[in-house]
Amino acid sequence: MSSEHMQIGEVAARTELSLRTIRHYEDSGLVRPSARSQGGFRLYTEADVSRLMVIRRMKPLGFTLDEMRALLDATDRLDSGDELPPEEREALLDRIRGFEQAARRRVDDLRTQLSRAEEFAATLAARLGTAPDVPPNRP
Repeated sequence: MSSEHMQIGEVAARTELSLRTIRHYEDSGLVRPSARSQGGFRLYTEADVSRLMVIRRMKPLGFTLDEMRALLDATDRLDSGDELPPEEREALLDRIRGFEQAARRRVDDLRTQLSRAEEFAATLAARLGTAPDVPPNRP
Protein backbone atom coordinates (compact mmCIF):
# COMPACT_ATOMS: atom_id res chain seq x y z
CA MET A 1 0.00 0.00 0.00
CA SER A 2 1.30 3.42 -0.93
CA SER A 3 2.08 5.87 1.87
CA GLU A 4 -0.33 8.30 0.22
CA HIS A 5 -3.23 5.87 0.65
CA MET A 6 -5.09 5.12 3.87
CA GLN A 7 -7.42 2.30 4.74
CA ILE A 8 -10.93 3.08 5.90
CA GLY A 9 -10.07 2.60 9.59
CA GLU A 10 -7.47 5.36 9.50
CA VAL A 11 -9.87 7.62 7.60
CA ALA A 12 -12.56 6.92 10.20
CA ALA A 13 -10.17 7.86 13.00
CA ARG A 14 -9.04 11.04 11.25
CA THR A 15 -12.55 12.21 10.35
CA GLU A 16 -14.25 10.94 13.53
CA LEU A 17 -16.81 9.19 11.34
CA SER A 18 -17.77 5.56 11.78
CA LEU A 19 -16.88 2.94 9.18
CA ARG A 20 -20.60 2.49 8.63
CA THR A 21 -21.09 6.21 7.98
CA ILE A 22 -18.21 6.34 5.50
CA ARG A 23 -19.65 3.33 3.68
CA HIS A 24 -23.08 5.01 3.66
CA TYR A 25 -21.58 8.13 2.10
CA GLU A 26 -19.89 5.91 -0.47
CA ASP A 27 -23.18 4.12 -1.23
CA SER A 28 -24.83 7.55 -1.58
CA GLY A 29 -22.22 8.63 -4.13
CA LEU A 30 -20.79 11.42 -1.98
CA VAL A 31 -17.32 9.91 -1.73
CA ARG A 32 -15.52 7.13 -3.51
CA PRO A 33 -12.33 5.42 -2.46
CA SER A 34 -9.50 6.55 -4.70
CA ALA A 35 -8.25 2.99 -5.02
CA ARG A 36 -8.61 -0.56 -3.78
CA SER A 37 -5.88 -2.74 -2.37
CA GLN A 38 -5.06 -6.09 -3.93
CA GLY A 39 -7.26 -7.60 -1.23
CA GLY A 40 -10.15 -5.31 -2.17
CA PHE A 41 -9.86 -2.94 0.78
CA ARG A 42 -10.95 0.66 0.23
CA LEU A 43 -8.02 3.07 -0.03
CA TYR A 44 -8.39 6.81 0.46
CA THR A 45 -6.22 9.86 -0.13
CA GLU A 46 -5.96 13.23 1.62
CA ALA A 47 -8.40 14.61 -0.95
CA ASP A 48 -10.92 11.94 0.06
CA VAL A 49 -10.44 12.84 3.74
CA SER A 50 -11.01 16.52 2.89
CA ARG A 51 -14.20 15.61 1.06
CA LEU A 52 -15.44 13.61 4.06
CA MET A 53 -14.66 16.56 6.32
CA VAL A 54 -16.89 18.80 4.18
CA ILE A 55 -19.67 16.25 4.54
CA ARG A 56 -19.06 15.93 8.29
CA ARG A 57 -19.30 19.70 8.70
CA MET A 58 -22.51 19.93 6.67
CA LYS A 59 -24.32 17.17 8.56
CA PRO A 60 -24.89 18.97 11.90
CA LEU A 61 -26.19 21.98 9.98
CA GLY A 62 -29.00 19.83 8.61
CA PHE A 63 -27.93 19.68 4.98
CA THR A 64 -29.44 16.74 3.10
CA LEU A 65 -27.44 14.21 1.11
CA ASP A 66 -28.71 15.84 -2.09
CA GLU A 67 -27.55 19.27 -0.88
CA MET A 68 -24.16 17.82 0.05
CA ARG A 69 -23.93 16.26 -3.40
CA ALA A 70 -24.84 19.57 -5.08
CA LEU A 71 -22.14 21.45 -3.19
CA LEU A 72 -19.52 18.78 -3.82
CA ASP A 73 -20.42 18.66 -7.52
CA ALA A 74 -19.94 22.44 -7.74
CA THR A 75 -16.60 22.38 -5.94
CA ASP A 76 -15.45 19.37 -7.98
CA ARG A 77 -16.25 21.20 -11.19
CA LEU A 78 -14.43 24.34 -10.06
CA ASP A 79 -11.43 22.32 -8.89
CA SER A 80 -11.28 20.12 -12.00
CA GLY A 81 -8.67 22.26 -13.71
CA ASP A 82 -10.88 22.48 -16.79
CA GLU A 83 -11.24 25.83 -18.48
CA LEU A 84 -14.79 26.87 -17.66
CA PRO A 85 -16.84 29.37 -19.60
CA PRO A 86 -17.24 32.52 -17.47
CA GLU A 87 -21.02 32.05 -17.13
CA GLU A 88 -20.63 28.45 -15.90
CA ARG A 89 -17.91 29.49 -13.44
CA GLU A 90 -20.11 32.29 -12.11
CA ALA A 91 -23.11 29.94 -11.80
CA LEU A 92 -21.00 27.49 -9.78
CA LEU A 93 -19.72 30.28 -7.55
CA ASP A 94 -23.31 31.48 -7.04
CA ARG A 95 -24.29 27.98 -5.97
CA ILE A 96 -21.46 27.93 -3.45
CA ARG A 97 -22.44 31.41 -2.21
CA GLY A 98 -25.95 30.07 -1.64
CA PHE A 99 -24.58 27.26 0.49
CA GLU A 100 -22.41 29.71 2.43
CA GLN A 101 -25.45 31.88 3.18
CA ALA A 102 -27.51 28.83 4.17
CA ALA A 103 -24.71 27.65 6.46
CA ARG A 104 -24.53 31.05 8.15
CA ARG A 105 -28.31 31.07 8.72
CA ARG A 106 -28.18 27.57 10.17
CA VAL A 107 -25.28 28.50 12.45
CA ASP A 108 -27.29 31.48 13.69
CA ASP A 109 -30.28 29.19 14.33
CA LEU A 110 -28.05 26.79 16.28
CA ARG A 111 -26.68 29.67 18.35
CA THR A 112 -30.25 30.66 19.23
CA GLN A 113 -31.09 27.08 20.18
CA LEU A 114 -27.93 26.82 22.29
CA SER A 115 -28.75 30.08 24.07
CA ARG A 116 -32.24 28.80 24.90
CA ALA A 117 -30.83 25.50 26.12
CA GLU A 118 -28.33 27.32 28.34
CA GLU A 119 -31.14 29.49 29.76
CA PHE A 120 -33.15 26.36 30.49
CA ALA A 121 -30.21 24.66 32.22
CA ALA A 122 -29.61 27.81 34.28
CA THR A 123 -33.28 27.89 35.27
CA LEU A 124 -33.06 24.29 36.47
CA ALA A 125 -29.85 25.01 38.37
CA ALA A 126 -31.45 28.03 40.02
CA ARG A 127 -34.48 25.93 40.92
CA LEU A 128 -32.28 23.33 42.55
CA GLY A 129 -30.42 26.06 44.42
CA THR A 130 -33.68 27.38 45.91
CA ALA A 131 -35.15 23.99 46.86
CA PRO A 132 -35.58 23.61 50.63
CA ASP A 133 -32.93 21.59 52.37
CA VAL A 134 -33.93 17.98 52.78
CA PRO A 135 -32.79 16.41 56.04
CA PRO A 136 -30.49 13.40 55.60
CA ASN A 137 -31.96 9.93 56.03
CA ARG A 138 -31.53 8.61 59.55
CA PRO A 139 -31.20 4.94 60.40
